[in-house]
Amino acid sequence: MSRSIFVDSDVILDVLEKREGFYLHSAQVLTLGDEKKVRLVTTSLVFANVYYLLRKHLGIEKAKESLRKLRLIVDVVSVNSKEVDLALNSEFSDFEDALQYFTALENKVDLVITRNVRDYKNPKIAVMTPQQYMSVLNK
Repeated sequence: MSRSIFVDSDVILDVLEKREGFYLHSAQVLTLGDEKKVRLVTTSLVFANVYYLLRKHLGIEKAKESLRKLRLIVDVVSVNSKEVDLALNSEFSDFEDALQYFTALENKVDLVITRNVRDYKNPKIAVMTPQQYMSVLNK
């Protein structure tokens, strides 16, 4: 496995909720992790956010089962006080995106996959949408 990729809530929800217009590329990214071609990482905060939204649509047990399956292919990295401090003192307008970015940076992740690339100004690591990543990968 050469690359580690941080996947955010939207990418995961695109797949678990089969969101029209977004499912295909997000599913392709998760499949790369399932096939061990990349290392997928996220935070417990992302799992909590996804669970909160999924349980409304799927119910508690189906939401948990979906996350159990996801957990088989996605590693969970910690958000610590350093990342919280960096996020609080950053120029990010979205605190959650800032937490994700600094957690990815501190864990030496190669790439953040999100649909909110506009929130990541002047990143020190690559930030792409699932579609952009799959397009680059398939060249």
